[in-house]
Amino acid sequence: MSTFAPANCDKKKRKRTQKMYFTGIIIAIMTFLAIGVWHPIVIKTEYYWGTRPWVVYLLVGISCCVGALFTENVYLSSFLGVFGASALWGIGELFAQKRRVEKGWFPMNPKRKHEYGEIK
Repeated sequence: MSTFAPANCDKKKRKRTQKMYFTGIIIAIMTFLAIGVWHPIVIKTEYYWGTRPWVVYLLVGISCCVGALFTENVYLSSFLGVFGASALWGIGELFAQKRRVEKGWFPMNPKRKHEYGEIK
């Protein structure tokens, strides 16, 4: 006779619990918000100051990415990394935004009309 009971003999006593982890969802929401913040920043930056502030984007991006390397908290580190990467990505978007303005897809700042090529 076996001393081991079958796995299904204690169904009433067993409780099935599923542990849920929200870290990935929280990081996804932070990523979405960081990208969402940078979109209007790029548009407004190009409108008021043109592409000159790309260096500020570079410094912010590098600083945030380096800060993420030395931050122990996974949420803060993730946010810094995503925010920094979004700032670095924003450099390219800043120049692309200028081309969009030149194509007439976005409004041009009349005070900076001389900085654009021929508007189509």
